[in-house]
Amino acid sequence: MRLILLAALLIPTASSAMQKGGKAPVSDVWKPAATPRGGTPWSVLQATREVTRKNADGYIVSKPVFTPQVRALAGKRITVSGYMMPLDNLGKQKHFVLLAYPPGCPFHFHALPNQFIEVVAATPFPLKEDRPTIVSGVLQLVGQNESGIFYKLVAATPA
Repeated sequence: MRLILLAALLIPTASSAMQKGGKAPVSDVWKPAATPRGGTPWSVLQATREVTRKNADGYIVSKPVFTPQVRALAGKRITVSGYMMPLDNLGKQKHFVLLAYPPGCPFHFHALPNQFIEVVAATPFPLKEDRPTIVSGVLQLVGQNESGIFYKLVAATPA
């Protein structure tokens, strides 16, 4: 019995490999929405850094530090795919949040500021929460007011 226990302790595990700088043994299933043809990949938007601080009331606020590649997209029409998070319960949405990753919990917003876009639509979008939505709109870089929102798409239409 002691020999079996000793052998089990000596077998390298996935967690010990990762602790030593190795890679996870399986691929991550938590991936951003696929980039549509000719679209902007989430990896470009997620490259924006977030600088946080505590304000006078003790709340954490943040500002973006946009990469040159992201700044080059400001004011331009881009196309991006993501998961719709409605802001009201209508069948068609004119104002919603587009998430890079599938929503995990309707009661807890888990995305970082560089992983979602506020969308203001020119044309209402059908409510689709179960699969990615492709959106085309003019990208605004926001967040210097420490709102926690870095990106906004205006004049958005379904692509």
